[in-house]
Amino acid sequence: MKLLIYSVMMLLASTCNTTETKSKQAIDTDAIQVASENGMKRAYFASGCFWCVEEIYEGVKGVKESISGYSGGHTENPTYEDSNTGRTGHAEANEIIYNPKIVSFKTLVNVYFASQNIGQVNGQGPDNGSQYRSILFYQNDIEKKIIEDKIADLTKEGYKVAAEVKPFQKFWIAEDYHQDYAKLHPTQGYIRGVSIPRFKNFASKMPNIIKESAPH
Repeated sequence: MKLLIYSVMMLLASTCNTTETKSKQAIDTDAIQVASENGMKRAYFASGCFWCVEEIYEGVKGVKESISGYSGGHTENPTYEDSNTGRTGHAEANEIIYNPKIVSFKTLVNVYFASQNIGQVNGQGPDNGSQYRSILFYQNDIEKKIIEDKIADLTKEGYKVAAEVKPFQKFWIAEDYHQDYAKLHPTQGYIRGVSIPRFKNFASKMPNIIKESAPH
């Protein structure tokens, strides 16, 4: 009788473990693949203030546009005010529209880490809070592996990488006044004191990929 009970318990445990494994696999692979349009692809990154990130990526050869918005959270239709509370789960993020014939996703990931404080948790520079945390979003297994390989290399170099790695689900475009903010407000205090120095620091690390038309 005890042997029978033990066998039933083992079977139930095995079933639960299998279910849990399948659930984890579903979460890990639950990424949305965004279709290419006119040969252009899209990538999604969160790396502190989206004004800074927008300017950085729009200075990279092969990038057509960087759009500021919100991603990684659990609320619908987030606003800037909502995001700033830190309760939406979203981080300020950017949608990068790029030509894969000119710049690869791997290079975009290299740009991501070259343009930030790799070890800073929940923020970049003076911007702190979960809404400014670093996240790399992947749309498929190839992108996920590129990100994980880069993080592994950085870890070997001694960095403690703070960025999260998450499957892409949804990108919410930010309010109009956030778009092209650095370009439209080059003398604004934050842009002069934070955004421009951050861009210049990044550009000094990867000068060969910077557009000649980049403003700084």
